[in-house]
Amino acid sequence: MALLRVALTGGIATGKTYVRTRLASHGIPTLDADTLARDAVAVGSGGLAAVVARFGPGILQADGSLNRKALGAIVFGDPQARADLEAIVHPRVREATAAWLDRLAQSGEALAIVDIPLLFETGREREFDRVIVTNCPRGQQLARVVERDGLTAADAEARIDAQAPTEDKVRHADFVIDTGGTFGDTNRQVDRVVERLLALAAAAAR
Repeated sequence: MALLRVALTGGIATGKTYVRTRLASHGIPTLDADTLARDAVAVGSGGLAAVVARFGPGILQADGSLNRKALGAIVFGDPQARADLEAIVHPRVREATAAWLDRLAQSGEALAIVDIPLLFETGREREFDRVIVTNCPRGQQLARVVERDGLTAADAEARIDAQAPTEDKVRHADFVIDTGGTFGDTNRQVDRVVERLLALAAAAAR
């Protein structure tokens, strides 16, 4: 049975985590690439050693773990530093994602969804059969980033602008889920997308 490989993406604070949770509630295997990115730089990992070699021991906590706030302050203000970090983390995330999808394909799963925040920025959309994009008004997105991450409005704007424009992602999406309304509104959109994905997966299996 062919595995329908679906990517979930969208700008920062556009509701990807909520949507992924709703998708998983339908029994669909889902994976969070951010979790893989954290694993890639866990204590004792080769990824963390590479990050320290590039950015210095000042980006470590007292217990030897990565100080994400300190590292974020560096990379979000320096495009080359950000590119260097991505060159360390992204290949490890891609390898782990491929291994997960291969395991599901071998076990006979019909559908799997991977949440990849930087899908288009890293050119990974070609690795998937369909793409879901979450979207909400920019003002709402900005307010969510400020509240969630405790950032100033200016810093939140910088985080948003560091990613590809949401409208570009929407143009390249197979499915768009607007998270700007109520949870009920979002749920109904997700459930409709699930129906269509399951139909696609069933058709591919025939």
